[in-house]
Amino acid sequence: MIEEISIQNFALIDRLTIRFEAGMTVLSGETGAGKSILAGALGLLHGERADTGSIRTGCQEAMVSGIFRPEADSPVVSWLQERDIQLDEGRLFLRRTIKRTGRGSIYIQSVPVPLKELAELGAMLFDMHGQHEHQSLFQEENHRRILDAFGELEPLVTAYHRDFSELARLRRRMNAIVSDEQARLREIDMLQHAVQEIDAARLSAGEEEDLQAERATLTQYEKLHSSLAAAYESLSESRDGALSELRSARAGLDTAAGIDPQLADLSKRLEEAFFELEDISEGVGEHYRSLLFDPQRLEQIEDRLAELRRLQKKYGVTVADVLQYAADARETLDTLEHSEEERERLAAELKDREREILSAARRLTELRREQAAHLSQEIQSVLATLGMPKVEFEIRVDPKVSDSGKPICGPHGQDVVLFRISANPGEPTKPLASVASGGEVSRIMLSIKSVLAASDPIPTLIFDEVDTGIGGEVALAVGEHLQKLSRSKQIFCITHLASVAVRADNHLVVRKELREDRTVTRVAEIDQGQRVEEIARMLAGDRDATASRNHAEELLRKFQ
Repeated sequence: MIEEISIQNFALIDRLTIRFEAGMTVLSGETGAGKSILAGALGLLHGERADTGSIRTGCQEAMVSGIFRPEADSPVVSWLQERDIQLDEGRLFLRRTIKRTGRGSIYIQSVPVPLKELAELGAMLFDMHGQHEHQSLFQEENHRRILDAFGELEPLVTAYHRDFSELARLRRRMNAIVSDEQARLREIDMLQHAVQEIDAARLSAGEEEDLQAERATLTQYEKLHSSLAAAYESLSESRDGALSELRSARAGLDTAAGIDPQLADLSKRLEEAFFELEDISEGVGEHYRSLLFDPQRLEQIEDRLAELRRLQKKYGVTVADVLQYAADARETLDTLEHSEEERERLAAELKDREREILSAARRLTELRREQAAHLSQEIQSVLATLGMPKVEFEIRVDPKVSDSGKPICGPHGQDVVLFRISANPGEPTKPLASVASGGEVSRIMLSIKSVLAASDPIPTLIFDEVDTGIGGEVALAVGEHLQKLSRSKQIFCITHLASVAVRADNHLVVRKELREDRTVTRVAEIDQGQRVEEIARMLAGDRDATASRNHAEELLRKFQ
C-alpha cells in the first residue's frame, strides 16, 4: 500500500506531504483547486512521461517521492530481488525529479533506474484509472491477464509457458543445424581453433590469482628480503637480540623465583614466551634463508599473465569465463559435427512438442471462452448498478491463425483476448478505447476490480473521474462498490460527489491559497466536523446552509 507521497514545486504545489491510510480515502475540493495536479504527481511515480511545463513557475526542478509497503508475497518483492534491491524495514522508497533542462532522475531505494523500470514497478504497486493514458484496461495484453486471473488459469498458463519456452529452445537449435552449410563449416573451423587455443594454454581455475600473488612477492623482493633480515637479527640470540635479552631476563627471574615462590608463575610464563619467540625466530630464519630471487621466474609469470589477458580479451573476462567458453564451444561443435543425426532427432522431438503445445493451447482457448462468458456476465451485472444498464460487455477469445489458416501459438497460448463494449442497444461492440469515455472506463474497471477483488495482486487502486456524469442512485452504487472494494484493497478516489465521499474511511480536501502573492495548493485531512461542512458544500455548494449540513450529517451516519 501507499504510505506517503511528497511533492515539491509541481504545478501549484510548493511543498506537500500526504499520508495515506488503509481502506478508502477520498480527495475532494472545489473545481480548479488542484485535484488533477495530485493525480498527475502520482502518475509520475506510475511511470508516466514527464512534462517540464508542470514544474512550478520560478523553479528549476520538481520532485515527487513515495513510500510504499508491499506485502511479503507481493510480486514487487521478487521484482526487487531480481535487481538486488532490498526493502528498508519493509518499506520501498521511490523518488523522481524532473528538470527544466528536460533531464530528470529516478531512484528506487537510492538506486538509479530508467523510466521503463519505474513503469514496470509502478504497475505492480498501484493502478490508476482516469485519463486514457493511465488506463491499463486499454492494453490488450492486460485483457488476457484479467481473464486468466478470474478463471484461475494462471497455473495452466505458467505450465504452458514453460513448455513453450522449451519448444522455442528446440526451434533455435534446429535453426542452427539447418542453417547454411558454409556458415556451419565456418563456425566449426572457428570453434575448433578456439578450443585448440584454449586447450593449448592449459588453464586452471584460480591460476590468475596465484600468479598475481607470486608476482607481487617477486616485484617486492628487496623490501621483503631486508625486512626479514632485520626481523631475524632483532629476534636472534646475538648481542642485543630479543632472545639474548630474554634469556638473561629468564635467568634472573628463575633465580628470583627460587627465593620468592610467588614469582614462580611469572617465571613459567616467561619461559613459555621464550620458547614461543625462539620458535618464531627459527621460522623467520628458515623463510629468510629460503628466499631466492629468480628474475627468470618473474619473466615467466609476466609472460603467462600476458597469455591469460590475451585469451580473456578474446573469450571472456576471467579464466573461468574462458574455460566455460571452451566447454560451450565443444558442446556446439558436437552438435554441428553430428548435425544430420541431431536434425532428425530434433525434427521428431519438435513434431511431438508442437502437437503437445497446440493441444494445450486449444485447451486454454476452451477454458478461456468458458470463463469469458462468466466474466462478461458478472461485469455486465455490476455495470448495470453503476448507471450503465444497457451496455453490452463482450470478451472475445479468438485464436491467432496465419494466412494459411494454421494456428499461431505464442508464449501464453494461441488466443487474442479483447474486451469490447457497446453503449447502445443494437450496435455492434467495439474496442474500449474507441468508444468509452474516461468515466465509463473507470466504471468498467471498477466493475472488473469488484469481480476480481480476491485474485488481483495490485494492492492500491486510484480512481479519477469514476463519478463523471452520474448522480442519484448510480452515484450511491459507485460509492458502495468502492467501499466494498476497500475491504481488500487500498482505494484512493478523487471525487466531486458527496454520495461517494461519505463512504470513505479518510477524507482529504484540496484547497488553493494565496501566500506571498502566489497561489499554492494545499491538501489536508479533515475531522468529522470539517467533514460535515465539506459534504454539505459538495451537496449544495454551501457548507453553511442548515439543510445541507443536516443532509450531510444524515449521509455520514448512514454510510459510516
